[in-house]
Amino acid sequence: MALMDRLPKHLFTNRGWGLLAAGALALGCAYVMGRRDLLSLAVFLFLLPLVALAGVRVLKPKFQVYREFNPSTVETSSTTTVRLAVARTSSGTGQVIMEEQLPPRFGEPPAFRFPARSASGGTSRYEYHLRSGKRGQFRIGPVTAEFSDPFGLSLRRHAIDDGDILTVTPAAVELPVTGLAGARGNDGVTATRIRANPSDDDIMTREYRHGDPMRRVHWAATARHGQLMVRQEESVTTPEATLIIDQRLSAFAPANSSIFGGRDEDSDLVTSINFEWAVTAAMSICAHLAERSYALRLLDSFGGPAFRRSRSAADPDAEEFSGAGGLQAIAEALAAVELSGPRHARAEHHRNEHAESTFGSGNGSGNASRNASGNRENSPSTAGTESPDSPFNDRLMDKLSAHRLRGPLLALVGNLTTTEARALAPAAGYGANAFALVITDASRNNEEVLEILRLAGWRAAAVTSKTQLTAAWSAFDAGEIVAAADAAMDVRRGAAVPR
Repeated sequence: MALMDRLPKHLFTNRGWGLLAAGALALGCAYVMGRRDLLSLAVFLFLLPLVALAGVRVLKPKFQVYREFNPSTVETSSTTTVRLAVARTSSGTGQVIMEEQLPPRFGEPPAFRFPARSASGGTSRYEYHLRSGKRGQFRIGPVTAEFSDPFGLSLRRHAIDDGDILTVTPAAVELPVTGLAGARGNDGVTATRIRANPSDDDIMTREYRHGDPMRRVHWAATARHGQLMVRQEESVTTPEATLIIDQRLSAFAPANSSIFGGRDEDSDLVTSINFEWAVTAAMSICAHLAERSYALRLLDSFGGPAFRRSRSAADPDAEEFSGAGGLQAIAEALAAVELSGPRHARAEHHRNEHAESTFGSGNGSGNASRNASGNRENSPSTAGTESPDSPFNDRLMDKLSAHRLRGPLLALVGNLTTTEARALAPAAGYGANAFALVITDASRNNEEVLEILRLAGWRAAAVTSKTQLTAAWSAFDAGEIVAAADAAMDVRRGAAVPR
């Protein structure tokens, strides 16, 4: 039995190998004994398994597979139900062993028999559940089927469909209610009071025009002006919030360069622990603001659309999102957002990985590639110089100035140099309030960077991947942060007042 277990099962079954062994024995006996009948038997025993092998490879049964995810996109640590419907589209009989291929993170692939006992109308239906602790896009399937000839001599396993993509979005953390995202009004800054009968403080007036209803006549204003005046209530616009998501590989690469991607089981996302914290924070902040009817605008550190490099984004060039549909689009785009550099750093990162694996970790060229990637934040191209590849450049400032003071400005950034902090600092002037979370390592000193941001008007705080998001969000209401930011804001506004 030990010998039979070592034989390849993708060619012949134990029965097929047995016939081949019997054929070899018959051939040997025919040679020794000189019997033609034993030679004929040997040829028959050899040909039967070979014909069976050719048959299962040429005559492939055809199937149709329908796969449905419920829900179609699932949050991390939540469960989605996968429903399969398999129907045979070619002639054939007998049972077939099928298996749904899954990425390793989902555990053992489910196996089932076709047709199922409860099959109806030639279609067999199956159901199982999946859950992922990490975001990303994963190929579920294909379904592979194991076919055998009528004599059970040969086996053939092949895919009967192409599989489908399951999108796992980051789960939002419920944030506490703070003064950061209170109700905004016409320009996204002050609250608008809505009353059934507006008072004199809530309305403006204009001259009466033909067709205006008499119930809108403002009699006090009419008496003052000596002509009919009507109420003109202010229109209420949707409050806005802008979120800057730093996605630079150099900003989120930790000191030990423990970037995972390509080596992470079945996900090829280029990411890090700190960046995963930033993604969860972005999802949570967007959900928090969307619940308060904010229109959201998401940008990267170069002023481009935040999701232009996300494979899961429905519209990579979109910057503005609103309503429940907009929040769902943000969640789906965040599923596959990853770290990159100004010059296609994703491709460079994978090339460096390939070089390291080719030349070995001790090779000088591999170390040079890794050091170049890890020290990119100190290089001239990312040190805040005014070039298209500089973070927090004029393009970003122009985008922010177009929506000046229409609502809060939030920035989720990685490790910043002092030059990059000075480049980001003026952006605080374009938001009604400006909040920054610097996601960094515990061993890194960020006091100078935080001081630069706070003096410019940012409410800034440094966090690590172990910081509770709710605590970081609440920290913006801490007295020392608010006081420092308000003082800087007063100085900045005072300097802007003409004398």
